[in-house]
Amino acid sequence: MARSRSLHRLNHLAQIASVDRETLMPPGGAEARALALAELEQLMHARSTDLVIADQLKAAEQETLDDEARADLREMQRGYLLATALPAELVEAKGLAASRCEYEWRAQRQANDWAAYLPNFREVLRLSREEAARLSDALGVSPYDALLDGFEPGMRSAEVARVFGAMRAWLPALIARIREKQASETVIEPVGPFALDAQRALVREIAETLGFDFERGRLDESTHPFSGGVPEDVRMTTRFREHDFSVALFSTIHETGHSRYEQGSPRAWLGRPIGSWRSMGIHESQSLAFEMQLARSRGFLERLAPRLVHYFGAQPAFEPENWLRAATRVVAGKIRVDADEATYPCHVMLRFDIEHALVAGEMQAEDVPAAWDEGMCDLLGLDTRGDYRDGCMQDPHWAGGAFGYFPCYTLGALYAAQWFAAIRRTTPDLDARIAAGDDAPVFDWLSANIWSQASRWTTPELVQRASGEALNPEHFRRHLETRYLS
Repeated sequence: MARSRSLHRLNHLAQIASVDRETLMPPGGAEARALALAELEQLMHARSTDLVIADQLKAAEQETLDDEARADLREMQRGYLLATALPAELVEAKGLAASRCEYEWRAQRQANDWAAYLPNFREVLRLSREEAARLSDALGVSPYDALLDGFEPGMRSAEVARVFGAMRAWLPALIARIREKQASETVIEPVGPFALDAQRALVREIAETLGFDFERGRLDESTHPFSGGVPEDVRMTTRFREHDFSVALFSTIHETGHSRYEQGSPRAWLGRPIGSWRSMGIHESQSLAFEMQLARSRGFLERLAPRLVHYFGAQPAFEPENWLRAATRVVAGKIRVDADEATYPCHVMLRFDIEHALVAGEMQAEDVPAAWDEGMCDLLGLDTRGDYRDGCMQDPHWAGGAFGYFPCYTLGALYAAQWFAAIRRTTPDLDARIAAGDDAPVFDWLSANIWSQASRWTTPELVQRASGEALNPEHFRRHLETRYLS
């Protein structure tokens, strides 16, 4: 436990240094920061792989432990297995390559410069494949599954492919039905520009309304919205567009969901393995519970309308019914983070197909643009040829070596729909309460069933205990049909 708490504190420093790199660090600090973070990651890896730990874990098996401590031990054993599968030089090399690639990606993306990005990306992919091979040997699973397991413990690509395959059978037709229905609706789009100071004030108010604790967190700006830090010091970011306030509004709501999960971690468990978040799929279920399930509901959107008038002035677009239609439009677009909840899974399916092939060696780095163009045309009917900026370079995940992460986004959407189905069973008048400004049933349920449980249970156990059943994608399908077709 002492080792666990020590690593928690070192990770605290690594998290804050990483957030600062994306928000406040001057350009000239990039190389030094990359070296510093690589050094810190090497130090953490060395402490995580100390040979003494193996003997301590064996001794701990013989101790009389309560259920919580036994769960701590389960997480420690898994962490040690994963850490010892990777040599220190590989951890350092990948950390350094990913830091450089991700930092330079920001300017290269803006310049639509795939050629400049490719050498760094090729090196990150090479090291990620080596990492995957070593983890594969340790876990006894395929290389891609070994990386997926790092984000969604216990999940396998065969299960992801099964779920995604089933969704491919009904989602395109459902999207077509929704778009056909919405084609007959008149929508007045909000007219900007929208002053950035007003946008900043709006998103801070909404974050506070949703319970974000600014005494234990910050909201900053970055190229790509994200959340980081630790429960005691949560950092989230958003991005602003002068002519589209909804980008900052909904990305802030999304990141607030992530941040509430972190801030809701049991204080008594800080530094313990069971005190950390369960998985990225569960983490994404919190952001999507906030952004899609709650904030895109009729009651919440109607509450938002007068706040938009307050900050930006009255205009026809902010009439409640029009605002509701505008905020729930289903439109095929190039950008994943701007996608509506119906088309979003298509973006994830494409990335899953590509990264699975990349890790398996069935596709090379230079093949990504062509595969991307083909997939976007097939799934969303969009032409992305030559548009790397809003195409295959739009996300920082692969630049940072985070292969296996993308499936968690849609798994999160499925979990979030399942959470709200469970909440509605216990609170049948949920929608009326949200419309009246009472979001407490949502927060209270999430706190009791997800936030306070942290990593006490494996993911399947957590899902079963929280919702009364295993992961059931039908809840997501019914949610889309109810919201968009009823």
